[in-house]
Amino acid sequence: MKTTKELYDERLSRFRKSIALEKTDRTSVILHMDAFCAKHMGVKLSDICGEDSVKVSNKIILDSLKDLGDVDGTEASYSGGRVFPLVFMSRVKLPGRELPDDMLWQLDEAEMMHPEDYDTIINKGWNNFMPGYLKDRLGIDMDSILRDLAYGPQADKNIEDAGYLVYSPAVTITVNEYLSGGRSMAKFMRDLFRMPDKVEAALEVIQKENLEKLRKQIRETKPEVMFLSPARGASEFFSPKLWERFVWKYIKETADAIIEEGAVCAIHCDGNWERDLSYFKDFPKGKVIFETDGMTDIYKIKEVLGSTVCIKGDVPAAKLVLSTPDDIYSYSKKLIDDMGTGFILASGCSIPPNAKVENVKAMVSAATGR
Repeated sequence: MKTTKELYDERLSRFRKSIALEKTDRTSVILHMDAFCAKHMGVKLSDICGEDSVKVSNKIILDSLKDLGDVDGTEASYSGGRVFPLVFMSRVKLPGRELPDDMLWQLDEAEMMHPEDYDTIINKGWNNFMPGYLKDRLGIDMDSILRDLAYGPQADKNIEDAGYLVYSPAVTITVNEYLSGGRSMAKFMRDLFRMPDKVEAALEVIQKENLEKLRKQIRETKPEVMFLSPARGASEFFSPKLWERFVWKYIKETADAIIEEGAVCAIHCDGNWERDLSYFKDFPKGKVIFETDGMTDIYKIKEVLGSTVCIKGDVPAAKLVLSTPDDIYSYSKKLIDDMGTGFILASGCSIPPNAKVENVKAMVSAATGR
């Protein structure tokens, strides 16, 4: 029987080969899950969104991993529900607080950032603006959240000590998401037409500060993979000119910085990106993971980018809830056979909390043969 260290080394080697588009002994399986783990382990969602959400959810994720089969790793080592405001500049409704104990957390997006805030960001800087915004307008208790997040490195270690990978211990977003969340997507879209130069000037300030912070973080923590989320950056939302100016520019700059610092950039592509897949050819081979949530045809991704990027996906959330284990096994096996090298089997975005446990296990079995 292999030790946890031997299992970790085996899984890490398989994972690295997958990213590099090299042949592996079998397909890597990485599970993106937190709310599902709570349901799987019979725990209320409110229990992983409280004051000690990082520590509590870390244990639950690890317990769930151990029950699901020969999984290579988890997307993250703890639940992110409580920290969403730090990413999207929006309030969040949490189970056990604004919501019933077992209801999934929800972004409560509204116009909390105003047009005049662009001038403040441009003149005073993002790092001077953001803390006050989070505290005064969103009512975020940053001291409490930072105390919670301080357990993050230990949470990662707990997963790794048990023999599993933490796919992306480091996370960032494209800077347009801050403004889209704070202004609300509808108002932000309007701003792109009414005051595009001012929006761009604010984005440039945020981008400069974010890249400095990002480079420092990578140098200090040396992650294998950095997760980059252009959450609502899919080209289906924008005209080509607006997408190039306000979205792709910042994806490219951020991914390039991540790659330059020695990490692989996992770009989490929610929505349909089929129009602009060719842009991803600009990245060096084996340095980008294209994560699809099912809206982008995975076969088109393979056709356009299969020789340069690792593809991660793409068992749909609906199938994990509604299908049978046999259906999931067949679907996953077909993906594995058709995608070949440079493929990581995963759910399309996060595994939903009401997914059937037997379906998730079927997905794992398709890769492991067990």
